[in-house]
Amino acid sequence: MKASYLQRIYGLKVTIVAIITFTAGIALEILAAHPELVTIGWLHWLPLKEIGGTLFAAGLFGIVWDYADGREKEKREDERIRRLLVESAPDFRDAVVRGFGVEDEDLKRVATPELLDSIAGNVLAMRLGNRAFAEEVYADIRDQAVRAPERWHDVRVNIRLSSIDESSTVGAALYVVSVQWEYTVVPSHSTQRFACVSDKDEYRELVSDIPATSTWFMTPRPGFDASSREAFELVRFSVDGEERSIRRSARKTGQTYSVRIGDEVVGAAQPVRVSYTYRTITARAGHLLHFDIDQPTRGIEVTLDYSDTDIADVRVLDLIASTKHAHVDRTPASVPGQSVTLSFDGWVFPRTGVAFSWTRQSEIDDQAA
Repeated sequence: MKASYLQRIYGLKVTIVAIITFTAGIALEILAAHPELVTIGWLHWLPLKEIGGTLFAAGLFGIVWDYADGREKEKREDERIRRLLVESAPDFRDAVVRGFGVEDEDLKRVATPELLDSIAGNVLAMRLGNRAFAEEVYADIRDQAVRAPERWHDVRVNIRLSSIDESSTVGAALYVVSVQWEYTVVPSHSTQRFACVSDKDEYRELVSDIPATSTWFMTPRPGFDASSREAFELVRFSVDGEERSIRRSARKTGQTYSVRIGDEVVGAAQPVRVSYTYRTITARAGHLLHFDIDQPTRGIEVTLDYSDTDIADVRVLDLIASTKHAHVDRTPASVPGQSVTLSFDGWVFPRTGVAFSWTRQSEIDDQAA
């Protein structure tokens, strides 16, 4: 449309110039035929008749030629443009592909989320050689990473197991589990909740509210009451070192702790350092602790300190799906206290995590006997 408009403007200009030339030629012919009309003396020395004839012929020829050659000229211009586009198309294509591959801002300016998903799926299908496989892989990555409301960085998890006097417990012998989480994040919710429940339907409803709500399911049995502070308690929460007040609500099937992060913190959309500590219990005979990763996480270190227990050996179960390997470090036997640390420098996706299983000294002694 724009090219056609410019062509019409150009044709109009040519026609106007031809008409002016044609008119000027006639005027000079008239002046040459009637010298008495010339009032300026020096014009008598000019060959008005020859100049007028030339202008007249040029103007007339221009009008006729523009009319006769107009359509052919437009076809020639269209053909020339098509030829240039065909010849330049590979260079244009390569430049666009290189630009999108190097400068993501260029792609961001012209692409919608749907188009980006389509491009990513097509590229992955080319690399994997299987479109169905690529679509499933990308859909999983998109749901876990692209659509994740938060991304955590430099996560530190410190876990301490402590023995409880068996005479003071009801039912199975227990360990107290004290857990401190610390990570950097751009918060997406102004209120953070921590819930411990014993109702499966309630658990399924709350677990879908990640990351606004962190939920634990506790199977009801002697010594394990999800609504009791002795079974679960959030004891501390801070943002950038500033303590936040904790509110608790309890019901028959569980309890919920709420902490106000603040609308101003969320609105600022800047990274903050979140730290919180909770205390819970686990059966000594359970032999397992499992910690899930709720959000895409870059860099994680998990330390389990079991010095204050009768545990003789701890095995680390690395459930992180990655081509990179996590590093496991244990305190030497000659050093007081016993702990084991797992560290991983890459990205960790949700629905993965770290687990610890243990063997108690009494169990080793029984097997030896």
